[in-house]
Amino acid sequence: MRAFGFVLASLTIALLVSADPTPRHWNTLDVATLLRELRHPVKNKLQLSPRDGGTLSLELIHRNSLLREAKEKLHTHEQLLLETLQRDEQRVRWIESKAQLAGKKKDEASSTDLNGPVTSGLLYGSGEYFVRLGVGTPARSLFMVVDTGSDLPWLQCQPCKSCYKQADPIFDPRNSSSFQRIPCLSPLCKALEIHSCSGSRGATSRCSYQVAYGDGSFSVGDFSSDLFTLGTGSKAMSVAFGCGFDNEGLFAGAAGLLGLGAGKLSFPSQIFASSTNSSTANSFSYCLVDRSNPMTRSSSSLIFGAAAIPSTAALSPLLKNPKLDTFYYAAMIGVSVGGAQLPISLKSLQLSQSGSGGVIIDSGTSVTRFPTSVYATIRDAFRNATTNLPSAPRYSLFDTCYNFSGKASVDVPALVLHFENGADLQLPPTNYLIPINTAGSFCLAFAPTSMELGIIGNIQQQSFRIGFDLQKSHLAFAPQQCK
Repeated sequence: MRAFGFVLASLTIALLVSADPTPRHWNTLDVATLLRELRHPVKNKLQLSPRDGGTLSLELIHRNSLLREAKEKLHTHEQLLLETLQRDEQRVRWIESKAQLAGKKKDEASSTDLNGPVTSGLLYGSGEYFVRLGVGTPARSLFMVVDTGSDLPWLQCQPCKSCYKQADPIFDPRNSSSFQRIPCLSPLCKALEIHSCSGSRGATSRCSYQVAYGDGSFSVGDFSSDLFTLGTGSKAMSVAFGCGFDNEGLFAGAAGLLGLGAGKLSFPSQIFASSTNSSTANSFSYCLVDRSNPMTRSSSSLIFGAAAIPSTAALSPLLKNPKLDTFYYAAMIGVSVGGAQLPISLKSLQLSQSGSGGVIIDSGTSVTRFPTSVYATIRDAFRNATTNLPSAPRYSLFDTCYNFSGKASVDVPALVLHFENGADLQLPPTNYLIPINTAGSFCLAFAPTSMELGIIGNIQQQSFRIGFDLQKSHLAFAPQQCK
């Protein structure tokens, strides 16, 4: 337990240990199979069928599969990777800005402050993984971005002043009999970071929301509620969300964003607070599809309920930052490369009393980032252990790359992330050495941050079940296939 008391009373990280408890010092990277899948992607049919039973479950889809569904022009693997890294840089800058702005008081803006064009949060790299769920009565199926770095769910709504392109028709609240606008005097309205009151003052005054992003962009609309349905046979649940009439942004395909953060207005917080059913126990988990074959129409699951956290999970504390309650902070204590634990200062991974630093788990960031000194230690150790491998020029934000052309496989040092309570996340080689083209160039998929904040990104999370027990304080990294 940490002395400075940032352990969330109702949150913990559960890290699933490998079936083989003996740590490996070296891993074999199957170069030939990875390159073959990139050159000849398997075009499976995208499955979106709901799962049965008491547990609420949604299919989780990678962004590139949604691009195909929207009949967007698909690019080569290298082009898709470059686009991902560009979004990632924007995403990380947004997170860093949000962390720097932490602690500022909530504000009630004037209604005029909330008018004018707004920029969708999808522009800032949130749009990597999507789910499909029903909204309204009758339910309309919509793709939504899942994002553990955001709280308030929001959708594009008709009548739309300005909306970006999405795969589904834009949600029209006038066609939903269960849609309601939230009054300004409601406690929900007051829970927003920024809100205003529109219309007449008093009980009938409508609540308008503004979701602000770190670089000054924001999303604005009516704060509303409607029924959300997580698949056939599941009970519809009332959820407060932003109904945005004025949105601008790059194409991402989704109708909006499903915030999975730790804040009070996030989707998990809302459905768990309103449910007395054990099937929606305060736990959720996701398993991210393998991005090795970016063109594959594959999906996995986002699960809410008692079955979200496997019973075989090993536990480690998840920390809460009172200055920034959206993010899930991990109690990370070190890194090993090739079986040797690196000389990394524990302080460089810790969340400070002032709310700075720490390591967060983020579904919207692709590449894991660490403070510069931590990253340099990991990179140098990896380079020293791979002097026998042919190097390649740096690529984008990656400064440690290799030329594996003509090789069927290579042995690379194991990379393990260590967490409190003896929980170790043993990364498969595909989670830290990724192909950047079909010619055989691979790069170490880590990067530095410009501030003392670490971010465990979705490349390192892929093919693991990541679970959050919001009642017992657990997070889970389960090494398993995402099915």
